[in-house]
Amino acid sequence: MATTFPEWIYDGSEIADPFGHGERAVQFLRALRHPKSILPNRAFQLDPWQERIVRRIYGPRYENGNRIVNTVALMLPRGNRKTSLASALALLHTFGPERIHNSNSIFAASDRKQAGIAFREAAGIVRQDKRLTSAINIYDPQNAPKKILYRRDACTLEVISADAPGAHGETPGFVLADEIHVWAAGKGRDLWDALTTGLEKIDDSLLVVASTAGRGQDSLAFEFFDDARNIARGAVADGSILPIIFEADRRDDWEDEDLWHRVNPGLQHGYPSLSGFRRHAKRAQRSVGARQSLKQLKLNIWLDASTDPFVDMDIYDAGAKDYDLDALRDQSCWLAVDLSSTVDLSVIVACWRTADGYVVKPWFFCPQDAIDATAGDSMLDGEDGISNREDRSGAPYQAWLEQGLITATAGSVIDYQEIENRIIEICEEFNVQEIAFDPHMARQVQPKILEAGLPAVDFRQIPSLMMPAVLELERAILGGEFFHGDNPVLRHCFANVVVKRNDHGHVVKFTKPKKWLSIDGAVASAMAVARAAAGDGMTTKADWFTDEMWTA
Repeated sequence: MATTFPEWIYDGSEIADPFGHGERAVQFLRALRHPKSILPNRAFQLDPWQERIVRRIYGPRYENGNRIVNTVALMLPRGNRKTSLASALALLHTFGPERIHNSNSIFAASDRKQAGIAFREAAGIVRQDKRLTSAINIYDPQNAPKKILYRRDACTLEVISADAPGAHGETPGFVLADEIHVWAAGKGRDLWDALTTGLEKIDDSLLVVASTAGRGQDSLAFEFFDDARNIARGAVADGSILPIIFEADRRDDWEDEDLWHRVNPGLQHGYPSLSGFRRHAKRAQRSVGARQSLKQLKLNIWLDASTDPFVDMDIYDAGAKDYDLDALRDQSCWLAVDLSSTVDLSVIVACWRTADGYVVKPWFFCPQDAIDATAGDSMLDGEDGISNREDRSGAPYQAWLEQGLITATAGSVIDYQEIENRIIEICEEFNVQEIAFDPHMARQVQPKILEAGLPAVDFRQIPSLMMPAVLELERAILGGEFFHGDNPVLRHCFANVVVKRNDHGHVVKFTKPKKWLSIDGAVASAMAVARAAAGDGMTTKADWFTDEMWTA
């Protein structure tokens, strides 16, 4: 299959420039100054690969002098200075040789903060040159629209975001659409439509879409770049769109440094940081989240899921080896209980800490009526009209029931008495040290367990507790120290997990992409592993246990 890689940037081929517009654009950019430049006089750093891009945009022209290219699909990994280049191009149209009297250029992004990044780049360039500051006004208020005005020709450069009104009615000559992979549906699509139709009102307008890769295929970003890929491969002929796509294939070896350099054209010039790249790759060996972010943001691999999965299921499956429960009978055991409110799975997970890692054994419960829904009962009908549980979740609940992997409780809601009885049976059979409950859902079970003299403890599913629990679970899975006996119900729960991360990239919560999907087994596993890790070393029979307890 033909590649999307822009070979023309490196092959030395001639780029048409019949009117010299490409050359004058390059000279204009070289005359700019950048506050972070390390070149003499802080000259704008225009490296050879960037120069080729500029020449390819502005050089080729029709006989009437109009530019052939009016849309640039620039997909670059993070750290390759795409925003700096795009900001310089905006200035080319604001006070440079591509300006048109009384024209308007726009920086557009998903929110004001993101849009402000490109604006600050442009404003920083202007402020480096006293000749420019004397001819240009910069309006940079805290909570009002930002704008750069070239007074002589009344040319403006302004900021617009999807979370603010006012895009309709604009007639821009230049638009930078920044990071469209994060433009949400609704307002993001509205902004896109407003700007692209505005550009079409005038001749010789230019749209530069500068973005990293995204997630999922149900977005305008995927639609836009997928069309650009077809043009890059030669499947579609459209000279008005210039695809500049630096992306790895999902089958490529993400640890290959040659691949890093191919996909990141700035690496050979010192950006992004190669040592930082290597540190990220080291983290990616241990963390599926770090691996996902490296693939998406630094290798531009468009990820299938629009959500952030917790673990690579191929790695999870490596812990499927059988284990002997009889051999664990006298070893310390920690239980975690995750209860559903009505129709979904509830689970008890037992965890043992062994010399090889963590061994877990789950017991799942589900209302019989919910299982019967797989036969077409309308009980689980949703807004989409789907009633078959297997169709909704891909989970063969009836087959799991027949295999003894799920215990059915009578009726349409969970019978908590069944769970209480099973907890007592587990405590009779194994050396249970603790039984961890999330008190939010355990009001009907935990008090009765405490009344029976069993060691129930609270484990609130809040970030301060779940973060270390998830981190230890992730470490164990990636390190080949999590053994689950290939339980298919538990695997289903792990496969459904997506994660919520904080600003530092740490997992703070397990979530699920659809409300009918079950993740209870994964949540309880994290709780059980955390309690086992905290209580490791307790190998004697629990103090609370007496044989007489069960005959009282």
